[in-house]
Amino acid sequence: MIGGEFDLSIGSLIGLSSMSVTLLTVEAGISMPLSALITLILILSIGYLNGITVVKSGLPSFIITLGSLFIVRGITIAVSKIITGRTQIGGIKSSNGYQSMSSVFSNHLTIAGTDFPISIFWWMLFGVLGYFLLKHTQLGNWIFATGASQESAKLMGIPIQKVKISLFMLTAFCSWFIAITQVTTFGGADVLRGEQKEFIAIIAVVIGGTLLTGGYGSIIGAMIGALIFGIVKQGIIFAGVDADWFQVFMGVMLVSAVLVNGAFRKKYAQG
Repeated sequence: MIGGEFDLSIGSLIGLSSMSVTLLTVEAGISMPLSALITLILILSIGYLNGITVVKSGLPSFIITLGSLFIVRGITIAVSKIITGRTQIGGIKSSNGYQSMSSVFSNHLTIAGTDFPISIFWWMLFGVLGYFLLKHTQLGNWIFATGASQESAKLMGIPIQKVKISLFMLTAFCSWFIAITQVTTFGGADVLRGEQKEFIAIIAVVIGGTLLTGGYGSIIGAMIGALIFGIVKQGIIFAGVDADWFQVFMGVMLVSAVLVNGAFRKKYAQG
């Protein structure tokens, strides 16, 4: 969003990634590391297709990626039913290469006698890398400039099309990474496992101070927004409240985030 575009396909890409890895590993007998690599190439290709479609057509990325979400999810469900007759697949824990993948993506690390999921450290590492990328590299400057004003960025010689395509491919990679983490954690896949993640991502980054129009935002803010969602979701579960109330929370936060974002955008424009 800092680059001025939306990617609503991330939820369906998570589902596709998890199903692709599991189908290739369990049904085709391919080792899990190779299945993950094949899936990564597929997902990056979809990210590239999203990006090239947006920059070449000039249509809003919101519409393009919303269409991509439905197309990818529909294909994932259809193919899964054709091959296995169901939309949930297990049995990957006994497959070749699962242990090595699990040790990287879903292992636990013991620090001071306390076990921590390795995904926490991946999250922190990606946060640090994202912060460094945006604040201390030329690409980061290009991303902010592209999101703030495409015309001005073009006049400065910034390759805005390459920047945008790269960002769509980056979100595709993140979807793949989340999917691999889920598959190795739960030992299987579900086509709907990434459902609504696209909305959670948007709300989290907006709560973190990212402008819907692009050009302003931070990785730290997005991480704080994600933490808020995680804490609330777990809090609802531990409090014994019906999980459906989380949907209400999402809706309220989405509307609130848009209103706050609009007010912040006006202040940012005036300042």
